Amino acid sequence: MIEIIKNLDFSPLYISLKTGIFATTISFFLGIYAARKIMKTKPGTKAVLDGILTLPMVLPPTAAGFFLLLLFSRRRPLGIFLYEQFDLKVVQTWLGCVIAATVISFPLMYRNARAAFEQIDVNLIYAGETLGMSDFLIFWKIVVPNAKPGLLAGTVLTFARALGEYGATAMLAGNIPGKTGTISQKIAMVIQDGDYLAAGIWVIIVVFIAFVLMVLMNLFSGKNSYDEKW
Repeated sequence: MIEIIKNLDFSPLYISLKTGIFATTISFFLGIYAARKIMKTKPGTKAVLDGILTLPMVLPPTAAGFFLLLLFSRRRPLGIFLYEQFDLKVVQTWLGCVIAATVISFPLMYRNARAAFEQIDVNLIYAGETLGMSDFLIFWKIVVPNAKPGLLAGTVLTFARALGEYGATAMLAGNIPGKTGTISQKIAMVIQDGDYLAAGIWVIIVVFIAFVLMVLMNLFSGKNSYDEKW
């Protein structure tokens, strides 16, 4: 087993971590922006937009990957435009990994951000308005700091989801060793090859990372909890 660990190619871990970090960063800012905008829309429009933004969370990842493949294929208008104008290829590239992971993990950040914003005492916002603060300052100086536990928990969940993404990534980016091969794809591949020992090692790595992330999420969301007050 030690010999297997020494000969293990850790590129899937590096690719997964890199993909997770980029996807989480994008989802963080887009999720906060979307949550803020959705909260200001009318109830009917809010329900429709919320359903659209949350849809990737309930769709099978392979279905989301299929739509992304159709959207970014070089045979489609958007794919042709990106390639001809910016020389960007999405399908079978690491960029595809990031896009797929972002689309799948974004709803977690959005939902957590919106829930955190909705729990803020509106009197704090009114106090900021009476002090002459702009909407921008109120949001970043009052709303975001008070929503910090929920935002941090959402960030951890988003990273965990992006790190473990498989279906949409496999559809859009494929499984190219050293380029788009993530941990999830590596586990599936070695199991197909009958190498259960290597698969077990990768599973242990994933479980360890997931456990650390869950502990961090509990620490972030557990501050000033109801239980601690008693």
